[in-house]
Amino acid sequence: MPATPSAQYSLTIRVEIDHRPGMLGRVASAIGQAGGTIGSVDLISLAGGHTVRDITVDTGGLDHGREVVAAIEATDGATVIDTTDRTFLLHVGGKIEQHNKHPVKTRDDLSMAYTPGVARVCKAIAEDRDRAFQYTIKRNTVAVVSDGSAVLGLGDIGPEAAMPVMEGKAMLFKEFADVDAFPICLASKDPDQVVHAVSLIAPGFGGINLEDISAPRCFEIEERLKAELEIPVFHDDQHGTAVVVLAALLNAAKLTGRSLEATRVLVVGLGAAGVAVTKILLHAGVRNIIGCDSQGALHVDRADYLAGTMNAIKRWYAENTNAERRAGAPADVIDGADLLIGVSGARAVPAAALARMAPDAIVFAMANPVPEVAPEEAAAHARIIATGRSDYPNQINNVLCFPGIFRGALDVRASQITEEMKMGAAHAIAAIVADDELREDYIIPSVFNRDVVTAVADAVAEQARLVGAAQAGDELGFAAADGARLHGD
Repeated sequence: MPATPSAQYSLTIRVEIDHRPGMLGRVASAIGQAGGTIGSVDLISLAGGHTVRDITVDTGGLDHGREVVAAIEATDGATVIDTTDRTFLLHVGGKIEQHNKHPVKTRDDLSMAYTPGVARVCKAIAEDRDRAFQYTIKRNTVAVVSDGSAVLGLGDIGPEAAMPVMEGKAMLFKEFADVDAFPICLASKDPDQVVHAVSLIAPGFGGINLEDISAPRCFEIEERLKAELEIPVFHDDQHGTAVVVLAALLNAAKLTGRSLEATRVLVVGLGAAGVAVTKILLHAGVRNIIGCDSQGALHVDRADYLAGTMNAIKRWYAENTNAERRAGAPADVIDGADLLIGVSGARAVPAAALARMAPDAIVFAMANPVPEVAPEEAAAHARIIATGRSDYPNQINNVLCFPGIFRGALDVRASQITEEMKMGAAHAIAAIVADDELREDYIIPSVFNRDVVTAVADAVAEQARLVGAAQAGDELGFAAADGARLHGD
C-alpha cells in the first residue's frame, strides 16, 4: 500500500484527452483508484477533438507516482504527454535570488550607488567599522553555513548536495522574519578550516547560523566561533530544536499538571539536538534526565566512561544526568518516565514500552520522516504526542525559533545568543497558545502563525538588553537624515 499522498511527491501530469462527455471524469477516477489526490485541473488547449490538461496530483512516492501515470495511460482515450515533478521544478535554478533596493537608471544613481560616491561611505566605515551596521547589508544578514556532513536524515552528502537545504533555510528567514540569509556550503569537514572560513567571511554578516554539521564537531565549531566573533553564532540543529522542545514541554506540563522539577525525562538520541535539548531542560529546572545513545543509557559506570573512551560531550552528559545510573536500551529505562524525547531515528522505541511510562505520559517523537514510535501506536499509551512532521498535530519545528531568534538579535545588534535569550524565546513560543486554547493536540503554535516571530524577537531583544548582550537599540543607529548630517562634507 503506498504512503499517504504528500506535496513533496506532487506531480503535474499533462494529459491529452478525447473531447467527449465523461472523459475527464474517467481520468479523475483512474487517478483516485490508483491512490492519487488531485489538486487542480487546468485546461491548456482544445483542438482536433482533444483537450490537453495539466492535472496536479499528490502521490505517496516515486513508485506510486509511476502507478498513477500508468493508470491514466490505461484509460481509453487518454494519453500522458509529459510528467513534471513539482518539487524538482521548484528547485530549478535555485530557490532564492538577489534584488536591488534602489534602481540604477541614471548617472546620478550610479554615482551615488557606486563610484565615485560610494568611496565616501567606504571612508566613513574605515574610520569606524561599526558603521557597517548602518550603511551595509550587515545589519540584516545571516550566513547559513554547512559542511554537508549531517544533512536532514541523509547524513554526509557533501556541500553541493546540502545547498537546497541551505537555500530553503534562507527562504524561511526572509519569509518569516525579513532577514536576508545566504547559503554558504564549505568543502571541508576539518573544524580548523570551517572556523577559519567562517571567521574570514564574518565581516559581511550580522549573524552566523550553523546548519547540518555532524556531532561532535559541531560543538567545537560553534564554541570556537562564539569565542572568536563579535556577532551571534547559533547552531540551529542544537538550539533551535532545544528551544521549541522546551516551549512544547512548558505547555504539556501545564496541561498535565506537572512541574518541570518533578518531570522525569528520557532522551533517545544524543547527537547535536539531544545534547542541546538536555542542556536547556536542565537550565529550565528539570532534574531527572536519562539519555540513551546507540549503546544504551549513559552513566558514569558505563564501560566506555570507565575506560576513558567516551568523548568529552558524552562524559559531561554522563556526569550531569542519570544519577540513579540506570542501564540498558531505551525500553529498559523508560519505566516511570513522564516525557519521552526522540531525536534519533525511525522506530527506535517499541510502542509497547510506552505502557510503562507514568500516567498522562508525554511523547515527543521527532525523527523525520519516520518517528521513533508511530503516533497511532503511541496514542494508546500517551496523553500528549508531538512529532517533527507537518501531517500530525503538535509539530515541533525549528522554524518556530530561528527566524525570531535572529530577528531579535539583529534588531539590537546582539554580540551573542545567550541561554537567557533562548529561554525567553521558548517562553514566548509557549505563550502564543493561550490557556483557554491549550489542549492535547494543540500545545505548540503553527509554523504559519505570524505572531510567533514578533513574540520571539521581542523576547530575545529584551533578554539581550537585560544580560548586556545588546550593542544598540531597535533603531540600529541613526535615521537617514541624521546619518546624512553626520557624514556630510
